[in-house]
Amino acid sequence: MSDVLTTIPALLRQAAQDAAELEALVDGDVRMTFAELDAAVTRFARAAVAHGLEPGDRVIVWAPNSADWVISALGVLAAGGVLCPVNTRFRGAEARSVIAKVRATMVVLDDAFLDAHYLAALRGDGPSPAIGRPVPLLPSVRTVVDLSATGPEQTDDGVWSLAGFTALADEVDPEIIDGRIAALAPESVADILFTSGTTGYPKGAMVSHASNLRVDREWARLVGLRRGDRYLMVNPFFHSFGYRAGILACLLMRATIIPVAVFAVETVLRLIEQERVTVFPGAPTVYTSLLEHPDLGTYDLSSVRLAVTGATIVPVSLLRRMREELGFRDVITAYGLTETCGTATVCPPDAGLERISTSCGRAIPGTELRIAGLDGQALPAGESGEVLVRGYNVMSGYFEDPVATAQAIDEDGWLHTGDVGWVDEDGYLRITDRIKDVYMVGGFNVYPAEVERVLSEHPAVFDVAVVGVPDARMGEVGSAFVQTVPAWSGDESALIDELEAWCRERLANFKRPRSFTVVPALPRTASGKIQKFKLTR
Repeated sequence: MSDVLTTIPALLRQAAQDAAELEALVDGDVRMTFAELDAAVTRFARAAVAHGLEPGDRVIVWAPNSADWVISALGVLAAGGVLCPVNTRFRGAEARSVIAKVRATMVVLDDAFLDAHYLAALRGDGPSPAIGRPVPLLPSVRTVVDLSATGPEQTDDGVWSLAGFTALADEVDPEIIDGRIAALAPESVADILFTSGTTGYPKGAMVSHASNLRVDREWARLVGLRRGDRYLMVNPFFHSFGYRAGILACLLMRATIIPVAVFAVETVLRLIEQERVTVFPGAPTVYTSLLEHPDLGTYDLSSVRLAVTGATIVPVSLLRRMREELGFRDVITAYGLTETCGTATVCPPDAGLERISTSCGRAIPGTELRIAGLDGQALPAGESGEVLVRGYNVMSGYFEDPVATAQAIDEDGWLHTGDVGWVDEDGYLRITDRIKDVYMVGGFNVYPAEVERVLSEHPAVFDVAVVGVPDARMGEVGSAFVQTVPAWSGDESALIDELEAWCRERLANFKRPRSFTVVPALPRTASGKIQKFKLTR
């Protein structure tokens, strides 16, 4: 891995030279070496220039994980554009809002994904589309590419198939792309990722090429990603983890990208065995789903060396089962936000199960971590406060939103994460909760993550979310929403009695939920975050 970091397209060019024949991308029948990936990316970039893409133009990619996503995204960057991924679960109005915000000139989408019909969603009840105006409600958009479309030509409503789009690449000299790549500066904005919006309106976090690469280099080093690793990616590419700690980390380390469009246990088990996967990150529920699958024992998972999860609390029992029953040798946790290039801290595999379970690790090299009180001053080890981050991993700001940027990053360069936590004497971070998630019971603060951790240890609990609800006497009290393990088939009333007794034994009175609801599933964003605002009693 080279220590010289410039831009993402330059990195791919380096990989195409020093790892030309190493497998870079596997997606079904698609298999590409790094040299072939670079050639495909360059061709997409040439086509984008032929369609009028100018340096600095914003381009939307609204599609599931796939080889085409990787090629499109990297092609946008090689043409000098700014990548703007969109959440695959967004509705039309949400996507239109993001596209209008960044005034995107091009949209790459997969109209057939899960029958979402993205094109119709974007067009809404607007005027009829036409060539040159494929989405009349979005006048900045000149070009739409549908990855699911077949045929070589542009349709009469102004939408291109991928084949038709890339056919125009022959009109652009490859040296023009060389020039576009050379003109990029490490400080140039590479991408704008929008925050999940679970607690507010999505904002576009701008990150440079250099920040992306430096962060992902440190992440790769700390977790132990290696040249030639085979990396199964269920984390969505539109999310910071899937894109940065996934695609970009693989480019840095010359590892193989194996995308998964939709998480399905049998698909994942088959791919691990078939492709000899060595690295498999995911949310805790991903691993629990594998462990609960009845056919788990029929698959060979022995190739997996490294598992990575980003949750703040991962039960020791789950970590132990991942090692003993799944056979994963190294299991690590990490913490980050869209605004920190996806990574702020990493807890390495040699930290021990207890520390990996309860902490998110230490700040990555070259960055700083501070726990601040209400006055903004640093708190000593062991005291809880807001988590602040400073360093090269902090975004340059929110796109065209100086007010929100100033609210997030103070004059001294500290990013205020909105997360509550504390550090121990060794600098390991513990996240207790989001500031806005904290509720007050009779004058005492309750952090839902603590209650959720206790409930998650119950053998019948697959997942849980705790929220504060109004109470005439106490102001607020806790309400727990519980998803049971797939194998559970007992009586709900009896289970609730069990959970009440479980909490009574393990939590102070004011922390115990006053109500329990058994639900078939918890509402989540596509990146796995629980949408607590959708939980009501």
